[in-house]
Amino acid sequence: MPAAPVPGAPAATAPPRVSVIIPAYNAMPELTRCVTSAMEQTLGLDRIEIIAVDDGSTDGTGAELDRLARTCPALRVVRQKNSGCAGGPRNTGLDLARGDFVFFLDSDDYLGPDALRRMVAMADENATDIVLGKMVGLGGRAVPTAVFQRNQPRTDIFSSAAYRTLGCWKLFRRSLIERLRLRFPPYRNCEDKPFTAAAYLNADGVSVVADYDCYYVRDRQNGNNLTRVASDLVHRMDGTRLCFETVARYLEPGPRRDRIMRRHVEWELCGPLRALLPRESEQDAREVFFPQFRRWAQTWVTDGVRQLIDAPDRLLIHLLRADRFEDLMTVARNAKEDARRGHLVDKGRVYWLHPFFRDPAAAVPDACFDVTDRLPVHHGLDTARWRSDGVLRVTGHACIEHVATLDPRTEVILRKRDGDRPDARLPTAPRTAPPDLPGDGIHENAGFAVDIDLATADGGAPLDHGIWDLFLDVRVQDVSRTVRFRQARTEDDGTRTPPPPRPLPGHAPDAPPTVVTPFFTPYGNFSLGVGSEAPTEHTAPCRVTDVRWDPAARGTLVVTGRLTGDAARGDRAAEAGGTLRLRAIGGNGADGALEAPADHERDGNRDAFTARLPVRRLRPGRWTVALVLGDGPGSTASVPRLGGLPGTHWFRFGRPHYAKPLARGPESTLVFEVAPVKLGMALRRRLRPLRGRPRT
Repeated sequence: MPAAPVPGAPAATAPPRVSVIIPAYNAMPELTRCVTSAMEQTLGLDRIEIIAVDDGSTDGTGAELDRLARTCPALRVVRQKNSGCAGGPRNTGLDLARGDFVFFLDSDDYLGPDALRRMVAMADENATDIVLGKMVGLGGRAVPTAVFQRNQPRTDIFSSAAYRTLGCWKLFRRSLIERLRLRFPPYRNCEDKPFTAAAYLNADGVSVVADYDCYYVRDRQNGNNLTRVASDLVHRMDGTRLCFETVARYLEPGPRRDRIMRRHVEWELCGPLRALLPRESEQDAREVFFPQFRRWAQTWVTDGVRQLIDAPDRLLIHLLRADRFEDLMTVARNAKEDARRGHLVDKGRVYWLHPFFRDPAAAVPDACFDVTDRLPVHHGLDTARWRSDGVLRVTGHACIEHVATLDPRTEVILRKRDGDRPDARLPTAPRTAPPDLPGDGIHENAGFAVDIDLATADGGAPLDHGIWDLFLDVRVQDVSRTVRFRQARTEDDGTRTPPPPRPLPGHAPDAPPTVVTPFFTPYGNFSLGVGSEAPTEHTAPCRVTDVRWDPAARGTLVVTGRLTGDAARGDRAAEAGGTLRLRAIGGNGADGALEAPADHERDGNRDAFTARLPVRRLRPGRWTVALVLGDGPGSTASVPRLGGLPGTHWFRFGRPHYAKPLARGPESTLVFEVAPVKLGMALRRRLRPLRGRPRT
């Protein structure tokens, strides 16, 4: 029987920006808060349509929807026979939707008041097809957190954690959904994962709103959430199969597919093997579910995927592929207990001491238990000071988790940036470790000290001019891991204080002194600038705290920060309102410069500043971004590419242009390229997804 619309106020003639689709089945009392949160969006009811689909409810859901519809002309109520799943009413809503975007709102959840406005603005500004809004779990509900660490104006599933959340509670550009002819499959569980996966894999960009609580997730009072009542394996298998097939449809075999398949192997294959397979009857587990899991492991778990997953999952996959049902059930039933077993260090490798490890009867390869490359390295720079003789004394700590720090032989590596010189390696001396390291005392020898004599550090010779980055080669019991040397600890204002620049004698008797400038990158990594004068970016008058594109003015770069040192304390701070400028300096075919003054009245703090540069006015070419205060020495600060700044697009003279930050060059400097979009290439990217259609 087709869905029947309930009479109400006539729909608006202009297409709305967002169609909010709410599937509802016996959703009281949570339904009222859900629908009301959509009605109260700051985006405005004239720009929203709410399509609530009553999926054959038998409680007061229908009556409550009718009551709310009488108060809100934007709310459209549709009734249909019960479909048994959330995908059915969502599909009904999609068939009726007219908005530029679609947002799927479950009837037991609700939106923050400003959620849709922020998400639509993010999509409009960055021309992205999907926007993730920060999720909040209520009543103990777990929600994804990794992807919401910071705003991401434009990213993708390969350079962010977006693919780790496959729920459909997102803003989708409706043209993407219709171009792919996407609809939800009729499954009671996991129905949204293949839908979202197909959208991700074909999206022209993904945005993340992380600075506002957009979506609140909660459990129903009556406990009849579909994810709970339909959580057993029989309701998951079809959705899991379709996840694997969707990834294979849109990605060619290779490292990119392996990275995406890893998520499904870990969450949709290995997770249910441990948590759900032991709950099934012996017959169903052996004859129904095990063969399907085994087929997926044989088909989709490549060598590349096996290298990406952790040891417990590698063990399960090995047993699946080897057709060892009884052993797999034993491993699954004892997973929690076995996860707490210790580790063995042998010939420079670290192994998980699972009962099957090197058991001749189990005959499982050592590679299934090797955790060497997965063990965290706990390290940090503690102090850095100049000695009176011009030697830089650095203390720190470094240890490998689960590996006792016996006879440590950590070395400091000096690696020249943008050069092909061999690394300079310096041995360290042991010292007492900080008391708060993990491991119940097994890392008491993790402290170290190193003296860096810049006159002899490079194999007895002085360091060449340039920037040298510091790494640690952490060696314990023949286990070696190399990490970037950084200081996680900051001052109360979020800054780190390096030693001051220091002039050292020149390489030759008549050579000028060499200035060595220790500094921290925006990520806390420790480096040395070696040159005839200190790098201006590290004696600069200000510190940049945020770089982003203005969501309200396409093609405008926004840089915020605060004045430092003399600029914040002296007369220059008083006159900074007229002299601090954000400057784009042309190069590689982009001659000239463009400047914009900074505003110092934000939040009443004259040390804080905000500068907006209209990048859309720049000619094609390559541009370097800097902050300038006055014209004397030390008056310039480079603008770093913080937080993975994405590219942006705008129209100029009727033609699309873009600005794309370049990954090349020092990490502390923002360099981007401005160019017109090649229309033929853009059209081919748009048409590429049409070569295949999803099996939904």
